[in-house]
Amino acid sequence: MQSIGWIGVGIMGGPMVRNLLKAGFEVHITARNRAKVEEVIQAGAVFHDTIAGCVQGRQAVVTMVGYPQDVEEVYFAPGNILDQAAPGTYLIDMTTTSPTLAQRLAVEGAKRGFRVLDAPVTGGDVGAKAGTLSILVGGEAADFAACRPLFAALGTNITHQGPAGCGQHAKLANQIMIAGTLSGLCEALAYAQAKGLDGGKLLGALATGAAGSRQLDTLGEKILTGDDAPGFYLKHFVKDLGLAQDEARDSGLTLEVLGQALANCADLEGQGLGDRGTQALIHHYQTAAGEAGKGNLPR
Repeated sequence: MQSIGWIGVGIMGGPMVRNLLKAGFEVHITARNRAKVEEVIQAGAVFHDTIAGCVQGRQAVVTMVGYPQDVEEVYFAPGNILDQAAPGTYLIDMTTTSPTLAQRLAVEGAKRGFRVLDAPVTGGDVGAKAGTLSILVGGEAADFAACRPLFAALGTNITHQGPAGCGQHAKLANQIMIAGTLSGLCEALAYAQAKGLDGGKLLGALATGAAGSRQLDTLGEKILTGDDAPGFYLKHFVKDLGLAQDEARDSGLTLEVLGQALANCADLEGQGLGDRGTQALIHHYQTAAGEAGKGNLPR
């Protein structure tokens, strides 16, 4: 498997394409705005103006788009992937999307002779750039094994979670964990601010203890310095948490921490902060304490 079609060259998709190129894959891409993917083209990706041109003749097609409706469009809209890729092609959706949609895509793809995997990732833009993503895969075990060399160019923790949709369920479980951890980090720093602690000194003291976490390591310093630049968009986190809440309700679960984190993040998105990173959740606590315009946390 050497010739790959790739749709979705953004914060995550761009560095993932570059890692495939470094690993020796031939990668074909498409985008609405060529100028935004020029760096990836310069790195060796072949650009196409249409989805048809991107996917025709490829051994695998990977999608890494934003929302479930984007997945529906690129696969199911007339003239798009299911109509243009050749039967036998591996179709790998790495978007975080609805498990139900992943199952639908697997069923429809199988009818047309495709081999379909859902393979969302976790690790943020840092993991995407370093090629150290965790990749959570749902689908047939044989298809997972065949695509493992492709996944190995993108991540270091690659697991087959079960049948179609299970990769998405695993990713939603991941987002539920992050919802609690990120909320706890922001609440702790809001508390530290209220009590006059030095935020940098506090995080340095806690990072190696029981409160240590990847969220603290990756986002703690950004929160302290007021750096909201996205490694993962807040608006996409809202989307993911909403999907998780819907799935939880379908199973008769009430997940209070998930619900509160979703409400807080959705409120910030409604205030126009959706294009900031998930660490922008700190603004919920600063606003609640009357600190919205005060600036950075103490160091």
